[in-house]
Amino acid sequence: MDAPVETLTLRDPQMLLAQTLRGWSPADDLWVFGYASLIWRPEFDADEQRAAAVHGWHRALRMRSRINRGTPERPGLVFALVSGGSCRGVVYRIERSRAERELERLWAREMPTGVYDPRWLACRTPQGTVRALGFTLDRASPAHTGEIAEVEMLEILRHARGRYGSTLDYLLETAACLRSRGIRDREIERLERLARTLKTA
Repeated sequence: MDAPVETLTLRDPQMLLAQTLRGWSPADDLWVFGYASLIWRPEFDADEQRAAAVHGWHRALRMRSRINRGTPERPGLVFALVSGGSCRGVVYRIERSRAERELERLWAREMPTGVYDPRWLACRTPQGTVRALGFTLDRASPAHTGEIAEVEMLEILRHARGRYGSTLDYLLETAACLRSRGIRDREIERLERLARTLKTA
């Protein structure tokens, strides 16, 4: 999950927040699912975190980033949760007395343009299943790239850089964080091998 991510198509973030809040009771603690930068840079205070797996969604480096990890002239990429497969990550629990305040901070980071489709996901943890907020991306979204040819991916990794750094650094940071937590992601490992060719080219 990665922020703020931008797209040319803007949706009202506050309307999406109101819709999302209808699926959560303020009497409950808030759970949030992290799958990329929310693992290595969550920027909110959690009362608990657990390893978790989501089925029906997978982590994919398929979201265009025109500011944070690229520019409008040379867009970069960030990870998103896209339908299909499964994804291992981390769930964070935020105690209900602080949940609305922390959710507002999270929303400002993840949803400044309303690019994601927030969903309540069933996340399996060693202690049982929890219902957590996850930031997904519709394949029909203009921010979704679809399949990316290897030569195009190399060009992005070689050149795309935005206000928070390069797409390459973002990929490698995510890969290192997942590895430190014992999370295998074959697609990320493939992209890491591809990135290493940049150093030998």
